Amino acid sequence: MTTAPQHGRSRRPPLPRGWRRLLARLPIGLYRVGLGPVLGGRLLLLHHTGRTSGLDRRVVLEVIAHDAEQGAWILASGFGPKAAWYQNLRATPRARIQFRDRRYAVAAHFLDADEGGEIMARYARAHPRTARRLCAFMGFEDDGTLGSYRRAGRHIPFVRLEVVRREDTAGRSLRRH
Repeated sequence: MTTAPQHGRSRRPPLPRGWRRLLARLPIGLYRVGLGPVLGGRLLLLHHTGRTSGLDRRVVLEVIAHDAEQGAWILASGFGPKAAWYQNLRATPRARIQFRDRRYAVAAHFLDADEGGEIMARYARAHPRTARRLCAFMGFEDDGTLGSYRRAGRHIPFVRLEVVRREDTAGRSLRRH
């Protein structure tokens, strides 16, 4: 049986540099030229505010789960809590996203370890091969059981983005786009 690395810490991969960084940022260009919808419902473009610079920053991230009825998306920080987008959302939780061909104002909510474990277990049931690869990429060992995915998920920072609603004069909730 294999377990998560010692003390639940993973051997997170280094941030991409050079040509790998260019390749990772290529989807941003697709969104800029209006081709974001071709990426489907597994990716979104996050516009967030730089915690030091105050400038608009962009990153394309995988959607772990999407609840269209509630207007919510769950994201995971595969590079851990040190990822720039994650730290920026911690500093300024209000952001904007583009999902498919729609834009939304959102607020970030940071999930606890137990919620992260359950999210990873659900993700592994829905996408077993991808979950196995993601755990390997992030340095978590797994034995293919839901328990091992729960253990890994407890150490992955998850964020829930929820659409910010504003009230109109009749008291009805409106989505901001």
